[in-house]
Amino acid sequence: MSDERGRLKISELAEEAGVPVATVRHYLREGLLPEGEKTSRNMAYYPPELVERIRLIKQLQEERFMPLRVIGELLDREDGDPGRLRAELEASDRVYELAISDQGEPIGAAELAARTGVPAEVIAALEEVDVIGPGEGGFSDADARIVEAIANFRAGGYDESIGFTVHDAARFLEPLDQLAGRELTMLADKLVGRHEPERVVELYEAGIDPLRSLIAAMHDRAVVREIERRRPRTEPGAAEAGGAEQ
Repeated sequence: MSDERGRLKISELAEEAGVPVATVRHYLREGLLPEGEKTSRNMAYYPPELVERIRLIKQLQEERFMPLRVIGELLDREDGDPGRLRAELEASDRVYELAISDQGEPIGAAELAARTGVPAEVIAALEEVDVIGPGEGGFSDADARIVEAIANFRAGGYDESIGFTVHDAARFLEPLDQLAGRELTMLADKLVGRHEPERVVELYEAGIDPLRSLIAAMHDRAVVREIERRRPRTEPGAAEAGGAEQ
């Protein structure tokens, strides 16, 4: 039973939180919970506020598949306050929901082929290499835009006859995955946990289009720089000298 100050033994803490005692001990070993106040060699008492903290840790493990190391970092950032951490996570959820809210109604493979004019076998191949992929209910608006871009390539002569295949599109997957990860990490680092949830959503809505424009402009500049790097260079005066010899 709890002591006169309302503190709980580890068994009571586990029971209130709905987890085994072994789980509480594991969280203690991992530094996710503060050490209790020892009253004897084998007895310690813990503040009842840890019940909610234990429930949150377990929830993050089971529902978000977060490793304990990440959970510990989040708790440290929020001074161990479960309520503040929940608010931060809810804000990040809302940001992520906004990021995918413009995807429109999903469509099936047959409709995607009819809309874009891309053969069904090409769409199947794009799906096989993970360039597109149906989610719940079918293909997203982003999938459709990818296939429309492929259709434009094919219309310009970029098809199997010159060796252009879905594997060429798949080459962009890894760098784009890295870019998307950095984009969301930057937004989360700048917004989530630093402002009230409503303000986080406002800032995201105001910033996502300029961020995409920034990335597109930086990509254009990177392409120009790469072209300049690959273009053969001539020494100054070489053209004039060549003309004089003729």
